[in-house]
Amino acid sequence: MSVQDYTSRLSDPASRKMGTFSYLPEMTKDQIRKQVEWVVKHGWNPAIEHTEPQFAMSNYWYMWKLPMFGEIDVDAIIAELDACHAANPGNHVRFVGYNNFTQSQGANMVVYRGIPV
Repeated sequence: MSVQDYTSRLSDPASRKMGTFSYLPEMTKDQIRKQVEWVVKHGWNPAIEHTEPQFAMSNYWYMWKLPMFGEIDVDAIIAELDACHAANPGNHVRFVGYNNFTQSQGANMVVYRGIPV
């Protein structure tokens, strides 16, 4: 068995990967919904962050509004993901699920990719 190599270089912003899901093909709307449903089902708090592609690896990401503490409406969460993307069309937008028990990020995935500069 061989392990696939993903060439990722600082000199090539388009090659950079951001977490486990970034090595997979881009998620469909239905797949994103299933991830949001999973976070809600497990009682985690959803949050949305965004940043310019050129700063994705070197800076903190901007928080889109406040974390959505206790939000269980999947459609409302997806609407906020879409609103963040519409307001910041060139930015990466990621969905975060905060685990209440470990008080850390339990899930983190980029759902919209910005255009690298």
